[in-house]
Amino acid sequence: MTTDIAAPLSTDRAVLLQRLAQPQTYDLVVVGGGATGLGVALDAVMRGFSVLLLESHDFAKGTSSRATKLVHGGVRYLAQGNIALVREALHERTTLLHNAPHLAQPLAFVMPSYKLWETPFYGTGLKMYDALAGKAGLGATQCLGRMETLNCLPTAAAAGLKGGVKYWDGQFDDARLALALARTAAARGALLVNYCPVIDLLHDAGKVAGVVCQDAESQQRFEVRARCVVNATGVWVDALRQRDGQAGGVPLAPMVAPSQGVHLVVDREFLPGDHALMVPKTADGRVLFAVPWLGKVILGTTDSPRHDLAREPQALREEVAFILAEAARYLRRAPTAGDVRSIWVGLRPLVKPQAGDEGNTKRISREHTVLASPSGLVTVTGGKWTTYRAMAEDVLEKCFRAQLLPRRAGGVTVALPLVGAPPAGGNPRMHGMHLPQGLHSYGTEAAQVAALPGAQVQLTEGLSEAMVRWAARYEYARTVEDVLARRARILFLDARLAAALAPQVAQILANELPGHDPQLPAFLELAGQYGTLPQ
Repeated sequence: MTTDIAAPLSTDRAVLLQRLAQPQTYDLVVVGGGATGLGVALDAVMRGFSVLLLESHDFAKGTSSRATKLVHGGVRYLAQGNIALVREALHERTTLLHNAPHLAQPLAFVMPSYKLWETPFYGTGLKMYDALAGKAGLGATQCLGRMETLNCLPTAAAAGLKGGVKYWDGQFDDARLALALARTAAARGALLVNYCPVIDLLHDAGKVAGVVCQDAESQQRFEVRARCVVNATGVWVDALRQRDGQAGGVPLAPMVAPSQGVHLVVDREFLPGDHALMVPKTADGRVLFAVPWLGKVILGTTDSPRHDLAREPQALREEVAFILAEAARYLRRAPTAGDVRSIWVGLRPLVKPQAGDEGNTKRISREHTVLASPSGLVTVTGGKWTTYRAMAEDVLEKCFRAQLLPRRAGGVTVALPLVGAPPAGGNPRMHGMHLPQGLHSYGTEAAQVAALPGAQVQLTEGLSEAMVRWAARYEYARTVEDVLARRARILFLDARLAAALAPQVAQILANELPGHDPQLPAFLELAGQYGTLPQ
């Protein structure tokens, strides 16, 4: 089964809005275009349901573009004894790697040991990780001597190093994977519209019957009827739940207690090669990663409670200090504030324990929660990228049990290559995710991208004029930010470079999208934030 078509599907906005304006009752409206919502939309359309997905900003604008870029079973969950969660995530990891090999690849991690007990202790635990993966394993765990560890991590701190443990997990481009999910769902018949927030719910006789949405560009409003509405808006799910509760006269307790994770990006010279460094327990008990990604190195992350839901959360000074201090303990050359190319923050939707206000609540022991309100609004939040596909199946199961949709057989996305992937059973060309972006990032569509005007005009390494045109024509890009943050990942890799490229990108977008404002000043302000550490 393959999703590739002779010509890519146009994402012309006028056509999308014309389809949205047509009177139709959808089987399913999904609110939210992050990992979870996109996964639900793809699973549902593959089961033959009519599907509309509405995203208030750009696809993966929120948490889903700010992950640590790891496709993993969760070593820390193994330490907590959560065997079922780890086993499921390990198998979902392999499914994701098979379905999008141009966007997700295996990655070797090394835990350096500075105490004699660490290598046998962590080695034993990680061999259990291998055993849980079974045939879905990516490589065998190895206990390393001192020199073997330095061969894998040549810039690791050598003083006191005893050895290390090497194990395997996965790595991916989160925003481009989200885009691949969106385009695959669209190729199968779903309608997806970004920059079209849902501003209200429709109710009939106390039951959710659709949504009211508004095109953020023209301010045109649309009423859309649906048999089932899924609220998949991540850390922002409570806003739509409150609207639902107000309409039914039943106040609903907030679900989400947000936490933020900060990431710093530095040059590859701090960790050259293709191995990641993982510290399972830092000075305050947190996990630290140094991960080679798209030509740079990501350092992170933190886990700090937040009491607001900012679209662009900012790092705390102490979070940056923690990451730099811990990196200095494990890297021969300590990165300083002046070495940071970009800093970005993602909000995690941590789920609060729920009281009995929604008696049919289904708690699922894999980090995410699915609820159906008395009116029939289905809400999903929590979870992680690795298990997005399994989460989507759980959401549809909730829709079936609540009798909002007729039951249809699942498992339809287990072996579904995403747009850009070779057909199932095909032999993809492997390009490690530690390498800079380029035409290889487009998989089987690379030749079509290279055929557009400007393919020979390189704006910077890995970004051509043709790639910007492709983003505008076929990847839903509307703004400079869409291109430089999520179609190309330059904002996340080097904020100052992104700012320097922005005027050229804005000009290309202006040519591709006549009469549309590509939001250059707003992007320059955002790039300034990503390029500035908190004082």
